[in-house]
Amino acid sequence: MALIEIDDLHVTFDAKGRHVHAVRGVSLAVAARASYGLVGESGSGKSTILRAICGMAPVTGGEIRIDGRAIPARRDRAFARRVQMVFQDPYASLHPRHTIDRTLGEPLRIHGVARGTERGRRILRALEDVGLDPAFRFRFPHQLSGGQRQRVAIARALMLEPEILLLDEPTSALDASVQAEALNLLSRLRAERGLTFLMVSHDLAVIDHMCDRLTVMKEGRAVEALDHAQLARHDMKADYTRELFAATTERIAAAE
Repeated sequence: MALIEIDDLHVTFDAKGRHVHAVRGVSLAVAARASYGLVGESGSGKSTILRAICGMAPVTGGEIRIDGRAIPARRDRAFARRVQMVFQDPYASLHPRHTIDRTLGEPLRIHGVARGTERGRRILRALEDVGLDPAFRFRFPHQLSGGQRQRVAIARALMLEPEILLLDEPTSALDASVQAEALNLLSRLRAERGLTFLMVSHDLAVIDHMCDRLTVMKEGRAVEALDHAQLARHDMKADYTRELFAATTERIAAAE
């Protein structure tokens, strides 16, 4: 049985006076400890799927299941202990007036976990796990680089020791030189902690590097599903997938 199952998911909402059907009948399954990618251009609905899982976008059709059970309409603390999300922009997702210590300690406080000295030990361990010196503990977000802020965001997501990380373009706001470091960090943490990833990116090269399987999305629909071996063989059936692959290949060649 898959750990995450999405069955005929639809997400619709009103935005600026118009009706938006952001996700149209998408189905996929993510095995435990696997890394699954959602790739497509902006507006394809891929980030909306992550938000629907977290309860931040309205599910208007279909079902989302974890461990074979439909997730509750109102996400509770038990859900938050199992599922955490890392957002695209670490500066926007971190409170500007909270120290890193407070940011990392807040999930523990809310859930009544690891009080006192144990909380401090877990914060220091989290900083070490993401490659940050203990001196960062009492700094503020504006005192950190973009890559350091994203490491803090990853550490915060891991404070409750979840099984699943939802990664919404986790490196797109970073400089190219820092992106590889963040991706390698995520790969290491997944291996060490047995995590399951559902990862969104517009960059097929990132998904190829990080994910065992992927779904290509366009205009809210799933265009094609591939595994890593099929992608390596260029075994693609959809024209849109071929276009994405060609654009990625050209971009990498230009960078070299």
